[in-house]
Amino acid sequence: MTPFVSSASHDPDERSPFTSHLSFRRRPGLTNARAIISDKGYDTKMTFSAADFLDLSKTEHASLFQDSAPVWEVLKQIGNYLERSLQPKMNGAIVGAPFIGERVAIGSGTVIENGATVLGPAWIGNNCRIRSGCYIRENVIVGNGVVLGNSCEFKNCVIFDDAQIPHFSYVGDSILGYKAHLAAGGILSNVRLDRQEISVRYHETKIATGLRKFGAIVGDKAEIGCNAVISPGSIIGRSSLIYPLTHFSGVLEENTILQNHQNLRTLPRHAIG
Repeated sequence: MTPFVSSASHDPDERSPFTSHLSFRRRPGLTNARAIISDKGYDTKMTFSAADFLDLSKTEHASLFQDSAPVWEVLKQIGNYLERSLQPKMNGAIVGAPFIGERVAIGSGTVIENGATVLGPAWIGNNCRIRSGCYIRENVIVGNGVVLGNSCEFKNCVIFDDAQIPHFSYVGDSILGYKAHLAAGGILSNVRLDRQEISVRYHETKIATGLRKFGAIVGDKAEIGCNAVISPGSIIGRSSLIYPLTHFSGVLEENTILQNHQNLRTLPRHAIG
C-alpha cells in the first residue's frame, strides 16, 4: 500500500515528489487490533467516535465526548465547556514566578515552574508538571499526571491522563489520549497554508470537518517520534508508533509502526584548502 503524504498546504490529491518513502507494519505482540487501514483498504464501519481512539475513563471530562459524534467535534465545544464548568482554583505549587491567568484551575500536587505561562481559560489536573518555558494559551484541558515541557505551546486541546509532551512541541486544536507521548520537536500542525477547511482523508473520500483549525487526534499510548510533523486533520490510532523525522497525513491504524525510509548515501570529503 502506498501511503498518502502531503504538506499541510497541498491539495490532498497531490503527492509531493520530495517526500521520503513510508512503510507500515503491525507492532509485534499486539493482537485484536481493529483495522482502519488494511491490505483491502479501509474499514467502512469506522465511525470516528471517541471510543475508537480514547479511553474515556482516563479523563475527568468525559462528558465532552458523545458516542454519536466524530471525535473532532469536541474541538468546537472546549471553549463553551470551560465557560460553563471551570472554577478557578490553585491547589498546586508554584516555583519561582510563572504567569497564571485568572481563568485557571490547577489541581493538587501539580507544580508550575518558574517561567511557565498559563493564560487560560485552562483546567489542569492533579500531579502534573508544567515546566519552565511552557506556554498554555486559551481553552486547554489537561488530565492528571501530565508533563508539559519547555518550549511547548498548547491551545484549544484536550490532553488525557499521563500524557507526556516534554520538549519543543506544538499542540493546537488536538486531542491526546491516555499515555500518549509526543517526543522532542513533534508538531501537530493545525492550519492549512491556504487557510481552507480541513478534511480527514479516509479511503477514497475526504470527510468535511467544518474546521479551519484542526491538528490531530492521537490515540491512547501512541508514540510520535522526535521532529515528526503531523499534518492537519490526521488521526493516529491507539498504541501506534511514528518514527522520528516523519511527515504524516491521514488515518493511521492502531498498533502500527510507521517507518520513514530515508535515502542516505556517503561521499568522500575533499580536502579543504
